[in-house]
Amino acid sequence: MSDVTYYVAMPFLIDSNGSPVAGAAEECQSSTAALRRAELLAHGAGHIGAVAFSRSGDPMTGEFGDATLLRKFGNVPDDLATL
Repeated sequence: MSDVTYYVAMPFLIDSNGSPVAGAAEECQSSTAALRRAELLAHGAGHIGAVAFSRSGDPMTGEFGDATLLRKFGNVPDDLATL
């Protein structure tokens, strides 16, 4: 099977220690949809921000490349790799 690209919007919240944590990721149909959804999520109740990203790979083998950040909205950590 060939590579498939997934587009995702994911909000960020603050945990009980005051640290940012990733919320539930939502798959979107396109990069434009992921950008719109992330912008809405960034302004949602309890959210401090959100990101839109894409990730490509082969779902049959489970091999995926690194995520590509499309855009950050709001107060999102600079280093997303540590989350």
